[in-house]
Amino acid sequence: MKINRPRGTRDFLPEVTARRRHVEGKMRDVVKNWGYSEIITPTFESLDLFTLKSGEGIIGELYNFTDKGDREMTLRPELTAPVMRMYVNEMQATQKPLKLFYFENCFRYERPQKGRFREFWQFGVEVIGSSRSDADAEVIALATNMLDSAGIKGDLHVGHLGIIRHILSVLEIEQQSQIMRLVDKKDDTGLDDYLEQINAPADLRRNLLELICLTGNDAVEKARAVIGGIPELDTFKELLTLLDAYGIDYNVDFGIARGLDYYTGMVFEIYAEGLGAQNQVCGGGSYNLIKLFGGGDVPSTGFGIGFDRIMEICDIEADEPKKVVVISTDSTRLDAIKIANELRRVAPVHLDIMKRNFKKQMSHANYIGADYTVIVGERELEAGKVTLKDMESGEQSLISVDEVTRKISLRSI
Repeated sequence: MKINRPRGTRDFLPEVTARRRHVEGKMRDVVKNWGYSEIITPTFESLDLFTLKSGEGIIGELYNFTDKGDREMTLRPELTAPVMRMYVNEMQATQKPLKLFYFENCFRYERPQKGRFREFWQFGVEVIGSSRSDADAEVIALATNMLDSAGIKGDLHVGHLGIIRHILSVLEIEQQSQIMRLVDKKDDTGLDDYLEQINAPADLRRNLLELICLTGNDAVEKARAVIGGIPELDTFKELLTLLDAYGIDYNVDFGIARGLDYYTGMVFEIYAEGLGAQNQVCGGGSYNLIKLFGGGDVPSTGFGIGFDRIMEICDIEADEPKKVVVISTDSTRLDAIKIANELRRVAPVHLDIMKRNFKKQMSHANYIGADYTVIVGERELEAGKVTLKDMESGEQSLISVDEVTRKISLRSI
């Protein structure tokens, strides 16, 4: 019986896996060089962890289930909430700031479409314990550096929800949340209709609609003219000054809302070409979730990178390792195993496990694109040497195993 893979999932063949690991490795190198430590959380969590954060409406998007102890569980749909749960459970006494990163698979039960899968990978960063603009700026700069390492030139948009919330402060919390969701969706018609429905004050409507349309480098001063000199604008101005120091290109965009209630201040999104309408590859901001999960009032900031979207447009190829094939006869097979083990200290080595004859072993070496073959025959062993053949030039030489090791080491195999 043939069993197909589940809908919305993928099999990654060796070449694709090598390329994904190569790009992942580049991004890992960047985040480690910025002083961040990797963490791993469980693949499944209590359902409450995500309904507390996002409301009961999220259940329809989850792979949730009841376990054998009648506990409501779910495969994780994202990793920010699990990291905050981990902090409350394990790390509250740790000196701040905590600089953490993760690279894990997540699951959402949604209709599969181009670039969106039910199982997907997220590369993310969380900084816990700092409310300073310095933390916000570092997180944004780190995100752009990670994307640069993957060859992605993104279009960075930065905003500040505290400024929008200042305008909405006269409304009820539920009304503010709905407005933020409409702003996030860029649903201008729906926003206008909702403001009419709740009978929002005329000056609020005017200021909000004017603010969320502000973009560009003069947007801060234009916002100041709209709503006056509020502290949030000064904080945002400080953030932009720090981004300038990092040498980051950005667009001020007060229309970014992120659509989730736990974001509190700075928000940013990065878009990339080649992905169509769904072109956001990174998003994040400052938020406060820890108190929701039983911890203190601890500020955090972070981001998530959609790794699968990155791989759709990334043109970096994995480094192709040199291939060495050790070829033997029936009578030299045991010696070939020992020699292969020696050579594996410096290079990837293939050894016949099909008990092919000499001719077929050479044919297989050609088939897999071997760069070198190391021939272990009776004549070679009697001389205490092996034959090293360069498969491209056809040149071969009778040399010791130590000499083979040195030669392939010098070629950075």
